[in-house]
Amino acid sequence: MKASEHGKNGAPVTMRDVAKVAGVSVATVSHVVNDKPGARIGDDARRRVQEAVVQLGYRPNALAKTLSRGSSRFIGLVADAIATTPFAGQIIHGAQDEAWKHGYVLLVANTDGNTAAEVEAIAMMLEHQVHGILYSTWYHREIVVPEALHQTDTVLVNCFADGSGLPAVVPDEEQGGRTATEGLLAAGHRRIAFINTTTPSPAQSGRLAGYRSALEAAGVAVDESLVLPAAPEQEGGYAATASIVDSGATAVFCHNDRVAMGLYDGLRDHGLRIPDDVAVMGFDNQDVIAAHLRPPLSTVALPHYELGAAGVRVLLGRQAADDARPQRIACPPVRRQSI
Repeated sequence: MKASEHGKNGAPVTMRDVAKVAGVSVATVSHVVNDKPGARIGDDARRRVQEAVVQLGYRPNALAKTLSRGSSRFIGLVADAIATTPFAGQIIHGAQDEAWKHGYVLLVANTDGNTAAEVEAIAMMLEHQVHGILYSTWYHREIVVPEALHQTDTVLVNCFADGSGLPAVVPDEEQGGRTATEGLLAAGHRRIAFINTTTPSPAQSGRLAGYRSALEAAGVAVDESLVLPAAPEQEGGYAATASIVDSGATAVFCHNDRVAMGLYDGLRDHGLRIPDDVAVMGFDNQDVIAAHLRPPLSTVALPHYELGAAGVRVLLGRQAADDARPQRIACPPVRRQSI
């Protein structure tokens, strides 16, 4: 490699180096150096890029040459923490399987919520001319879209951004809450409590709406005193136990499996048996918790695998999506022995 192809520190010159000198985006540099057909680039911007290329001695590497004219078979996935979260890691699995199915390779960047790392990861993927990017969070929430994502086709996974114009695939929280409550109703229960989180989120409002709609559809009056706020963790479920016992509820729908685990401990301390005295339903299907409680916990699964797979299908145009409204993926019930 010629000396002119290296920066001052000896590292190879990249598209990001050219973009910085030219004062344009990495995507613009990519379009110019690869002479991408149809790219709308002003004469001044094109001139600055070409001058920066000469000044820095930039030469597209072999990989870039194979990716010219939009021939990339890569799909990027930028995540805040799902790669290190056991059950949410299924998003990567689903996206990877679906990408392979259509002849694409998944490039994954786990940023741990670090903004600088996120910017760097997106820039790297743009430099590699990914077909598009999946942007995912480990829990369902609204986000502010990183500006660079507007430079390529992007699908939001397990998150959404109202007004951004970007398609999104998210869990159907309301359907999941309804399914959980219907499972308890089908087991013959009518006095059903709901331990909900105190943290505002789509899960908090959606699961509560599903709980209420299931009761109303079954002709059971909604008793607001049976909706109990709690921290969304084991201690929250344990702390709510006394109120559950005092309420006379025969069944409890818990906001998540960790809350259910705490409720198990609390009910046991009160000398009550599951499901003989009180039936318990969780949410999330964290296998490390739900399948190993005694008795194993009936729950509703977050569809992480399908979220990843659906994100790829939307990105590739193989599944329709409404840019103005997130596409909701059903949360399936997982029946075990707690109801």
